[in-house]
Amino acid sequence: MTDTTETLEHRLSRIHLALEKEHLEWVDDVIADLEPAEVALLLESLPPNERIRLWERIPQEVDGEVLLHVHDEVRSTLIDDMDHAEIVAATAGLDTADLAELFEDLPQQVAEDMLRSMDELQRMRLQETLAFEEDSAGRLMRTDTIAVRADVSLETVQRFLRWKQEVPDNTDALMVVDRNGLFMGVLPLSRLVASDQEMAVADLMDSDVDSIQVTMKSRDVATLFETHDLVSAPVVDSRGFLLGRIMIDDIVDVIREHSEQALMNMAGLDEEEDLFAPVLPSAKRRAVWLGINLVTAFLAAWVIGRFEDALDQVVALAVLMPIVASMGGIAGSQTLTLAIRGLALGQISRTNSNWLLRKEVGIAILNGLLWALVVAIVAVLWFDNLGIGAIIAAALVINMLAAGVAGIVIPLMLKRFGIDPALSGSVVLTTVTDVIGFMSFLGLATIFLL
Repeated sequence: MTDTTETLEHRLSRIHLALEKEHLEWVDDVIADLEPAEVALLLESLPPNERIRLWERIPQEVDGEVLLHVHDEVRSTLIDDMDHAEIVAATAGLDTADLAELFEDLPQQVAEDMLRSMDELQRMRLQETLAFEEDSAGRLMRTDTIAVRADVSLETVQRFLRWKQEVPDNTDALMVVDRNGLFMGVLPLSRLVASDQEMAVADLMDSDVDSIQVTMKSRDVATLFETHDLVSAPVVDSRGFLLGRIMIDDIVDVIREHSEQALMNMAGLDEEEDLFAPVLPSAKRRAVWLGINLVTAFLAAWVIGRFEDALDQVVALAVLMPIVASMGGIAGSQTLTLAIRGLALGQISRTNSNWLLRKEVGIAILNGLLWALVVAIVAVLWFDNLGIGAIIAAALVINMLAAGVAGIVIPLMLKRFGIDPALSGSVVLTTVTDVIGFMSFLGLATIFLL
């Protein structure tokens, strides 16, 4: 039985010690107590050499499930360590949706071998699933749905289930269709076993059920599950024909993946990046956004260079200059984060973006005036110069106002151009707040102090 109180850090220590001392039976004991998702997390948390050694100890019957839970980059390294027969065997027990997730990561020859090993029905279901876009309900759905007709009795349904001898995992309801396969509703299993067996399915089914279009984006499916408190939902095509079902455990994976994507993208990283990847490929990936950031930093430096004479004459400007850019950067980041979250949840559209912009302008003005007063007082006391206090106060208000506007406008513009705001929004925002902050502060100082 899995020890749910044991931390990942403790498990890593046990695995590392066992591998180091060549006590492989300890490794086997740890793996035996874990679920595939927990094994996947362990693999992702190990350096390459230890990862491969642990992978070799994992029983073949759970290889496929573990591969499903690791990130793409880690998965590719594990698959490279397997021969064709091992990969085909690992995927043998997976359902269609899981097979589709792995299929496109497999070497071509292995994928062909896997298709040949399937029966005709399984191969047809896999090809139908692969025909849907990757980030859609069609890729999430399971095709092992049990469908019954509305005009049959509960007794007939129970005889049918006894004949099948088993129902798909996590089945909480049977799908109800008409004679042509059009979705009509669901029959909860609780009603099936607790009601008069002579009653018809139509008398007990729920017809007011949220169905999901097969082309719906996975993010929208997750939102639907969250807002409607769904445990499962039928998937239909544009004509209303039942195609499959989506379960809550599939949606939990979607939510986790999107959360990781947002977190990594805000740092300019790929959500699938392997924490223990080799130095060279990791450095290449990060170099791209470091280079972009360097270009924007040179732009800010160029702005400062335009006011070289002012800086030479008034040392206080150089001392206070970072405050203006920093306050604008923080204010803009707060707005940007909320805007990106709103876009991700579908809460921001053309109908409410103007209202949101006005709100952020109001917040920027109030906070700008408040902190401009504080900074101005400190500057006057520090340098005994009312002019410097007034200038930094004005520059602070200007930059925080620009930051509030930019925090809303930048993600909306990036999204309109098909660029992920979480990936590049912070870089653009930093450039805006630095340039406007330096220009307003040094520009005002040049006009009024020199």
